Amino acid sequence: MNLSQNLVITPQLQQAIKLLQMSRMELESAVRSELEENPILEEAEVLKEEDLQRTKEAAQDVEVPAQAEDSNAQDPQKQDEFEWESYLEAASKPPRENSGGSEEIMNYENVISTTQTLYDHLAWQIKMNGFSEDEERAAEILIGYIDDDGYIKTPLAQIAEEEKVPLEDLEDTITLIHEFDPAGIGARDLKECLLVQARHLEEDTHDLVTLINNHLKDLEKKNFEAIAKAMNKDVREVAEMSQIIYEMDPKPGRAYASNDTQYVTPDVYVYKVGDDYVVSLNEDGMPRLKISNFYKNMLKGGGASKEEQAYIQDKVKSAVWLIKSIHQRNRTIYKVTDSIVKHQREFFEKGGAYLKPMVLRDIANDIGMHESTVSRVTTAKYVHTPQGIYELKYFFNSGINSSDGDALASESVKLKIKDLVSQEDTKSPLSDQRLAELLAKDGIQIARRTVAKYREVLKILPSSQRKKYF
Repeated sequence: MNLSQNLVITPQLQQAIKLLQMSRMELESAVRSELEENPILEEAEVLKEEDLQRTKEAAQDVEVPAQAEDSNAQDPQKQDEFEWESYLEAASKPPRENSGGSEEIMNYENVISTTQTLYDHLAWQIKMNGFSEDEERAAEILIGYIDDDGYIKTPLAQIAEEEKVPLEDLEDTITLIHEFDPAGIGARDLKECLLVQARHLEEDTHDLVTLINNHLKDLEKKNFEAIAKAMNKDVREVAEMSQIIYEMDPKPGRAYASNDTQYVTPDVYVYKVGDDYVVSLNEDGMPRLKISNFYKNMLKGGGASKEEQAYIQDKVKSAVWLIKSIHQRNRTIYKVTDSIVKHQREFFEKGGAYLKPMVLRDIANDIGMHESTVSRVTTAKYVHTPQGIYELKYFFNSGINSSDGDALASESVKLKIKDLVSQEDTKSPLSDQRLAELLAKDGIQIARRTVAKYREVLKILPSSQRKKYF
């Protein structure tokens, strides 16, 4: 005999956790999918007054174990209970319509367009260049191996073997691809990409070719003195040639790459009303769910067989749990956002420089939830604030002590570093040590290696690479 305790996560609880960590788009997709799979669920834009009682009765048809009811009644988090009255009242409200009738109707002819891919652009040039049949076949094979950055990373010998074409044809044709637009396309490495672009320049490029071939490492470090000494040239002349190379595109294909810009829809809005901030959930576009009256009447009428009744009962329970989980998700997002507003009021008033140190535990303790719940609800959830749109995770920062005893958020320190760099003398940029000293004058005690770490996060180059000689 062995006595032990086990934690069993029910399918319903698993569903609630899964919905909690979904982004808004994922949730909307999941709800649409459930609407298709569960005949008990219906989407209702407006619920009439006489439908309210019917929907409540449908919810009451689901048998809830007495033990679950007792545990819910004893739950101190009363605001977390699923309140059907609140849900039905909210569901009965008509969807918001566009205010005002004078708004201009969108002209879709102005916004709908097709984007030409890099492959399409190169294939068109193949057709326009009068290639022979063999050249055209080899060129079409080669452009199929060009990645989004514009490079052919696969060795030509491997391509020849895979595509069953002579290696000589590929080697001859790749030089023709290098004449295509954009300049540098079809290169096999950075050096070749820059050399191809140099050859496109309508001027003497002998020194540029030498610079690219022999001094790429020094170019990366902006070590103009070493290059000038090696090439027996003046530093100014080397700096001017280097500027031409810096203006070349190291990834010529990216202009035609697929647009990976992500558009986010805020899950919650924060408005300032008078001296207070009001939190409002964004429910636009989210389907409003209700229980189907047809199946509810089938369950009550008794005309269905036992198998049909069992099926309907199971689907009703699933529908109720989905509605309850969505309602719980919304309440949790609301509570977390409301607590964030309370802790980060100065940010909402003045901006990112006034962000305070805050960890998951601060919010978890405030709203009486576990840290893991707060972590789930702040992932891929966005809030629209007077300062802009931010992911909820943005507001959680580690603290850095200042000389006056107060703590600053690491995000605020990053903004200060960015501001200092933006104001520096480009001919004598600030080193990491100098940045640490300037921050210390403002009362921010931070090590040089921490400054370097934050600088890298901000994608700011080291001082040696930021320096402009002329």
